[in-house]
Amino acid sequence: MKLNQLRDNAGATKSRKRIGRGPGSGTGKMGGRGIKGQKSRSGVSINGYEGGQMPLYMRLPKRGFNNINAKRHAVVNLGLVQKFIDAKKIDAKKPITEEVLVASGLVRRVRDGVRILAKGEFSAKADITVTGASKSAIAAVEKAGGKLTVTSAKEAAPAAE
Repeated sequence: MKLNQLRDNAGATKSRKRIGRGPGSGTGKMGGRGIKGQKSRSGVSINGYEGGQMPLYMRLPKRGFNNINAKRHAVVNLGLVQKFIDAKKIDAKKPITEEVLVASGLVRRVRDGVRILAKGEFSAKADITVTGASKSAIAAVEKAGGKLTVTSAKEAAPAAE
């Protein structure tokens, strides 16, 4: 078999419908759009319109809201911090701050601060200073012989600028 002999299986492809190409094509004149009316014109967008009946999206109750004051933290698991320490991307002997986490590539951007969670194993004796941490993460770091300090967001903000 040669490359010029390759073909699709019979019925695998279908040629496109050429609309508005004369009466012999079967889709000439009106182009399969019927006669007159909004739907026969170009630029029609009536999705969700139910002919004047109250649309479904208006019949359903409104629910929930987005809090514009909510803090958006960069979330880091202790297991990942340990992985970066093992890979020598983070030095556990020096204090680990949010800037160190960004420089190592563990956190892309600080946002409103970094929050440490306790998922994964942590065994390094490290001094970590971040904006937020779960109680179990603080316990895990202290169990490993380190210290996890939580600063308030107001203190951390000037340092980020």
